[in-house]
Amino acid sequence: MSYKCGEYRIIAKKALAKDIYSFTVLCPDAAKLAECGQFVHILAPGFTLRRPISICEIDRKAGTLRLVFLVKGKGTAAIARLNEGDMLDMIAPLGKGFSVHEASAGKRVIVVGGGIGVPPMLGTAQHCKDVTAILGFRSYGNIILADEFKAVCNDVIICTDDGSVGEKAIVTAPLRRELEKGDVGAVFSCGPTRMLGAVAELTKEYGVFCEVSLEERMGCGVGACVGCVARIRRGGEEELLRVCKEGPVFNAEEVLF
Repeated sequence: MSYKCGEYRIIAKKALAKDIYSFTVLCPDAAKLAECGQFVHILAPGFTLRRPISICEIDRKAGTLRLVFLVKGKGTAAIARLNEGDMLDMIAPLGKGFSVHEASAGKRVIVVGGGIGVPPMLGTAQHCKDVTAILGFRSYGNIILADEFKAVCNDVIICTDDGSVGEKAIVTAPLRRELEKGDVGAVFSCGPTRMLGAVAELTKEYGVFCEVSLEERMGCGVGACVGCVARIRRGGEEELLRVCKEGPVFNAEEVLF
């Protein structure tokens, strides 16, 4: 796992929804190494432990990474107070990303995102050719990045819990409908654990390759502290693997939800 550590300049900041922010960070050395599905580890001003944030978009030509994150506590609130021109203390890129180059085998790819799990699916969609995106949100006010997905995907299906936009359904309803068409080579997903478990069950039912991105509390972010383990079954044996290093992306059939 190759990564860079340093202070990088924020060159753009935007509020996307309530408590959700987008940072574009100039980091040519990290952007050159980054793959979709990886994450960065940011040192929030005034805090000791870093905060993991998924990579939303990679622009190697411009030398930038786009990060979209939700303010969940004091640490992410401190990061959100940074502005364009400020320096971001960051380790990047970290973890194992999605197998976009190997898995789809020329067939259609479906990316499934739920809530703040939506941002990393945008970069994933950008690395595939024939893509359907299924995005789940609580309501109209929580929808983010819809226009960006529409720009790179053949089809974008939006689900909301309250039915204020798109389908009043959970993401597995349109996912089943799409899988029934039989032309899907791979499904990539990120979101709440319960949603990922349901996606994993559905793709297994249809015999479609699926990878999921897990979220766990992290300390070091590089595999040293062993504080972010997930239960994985490989070769008939149960293992505890580090989400920050062996993940955050895993084969869905291996994860013990």
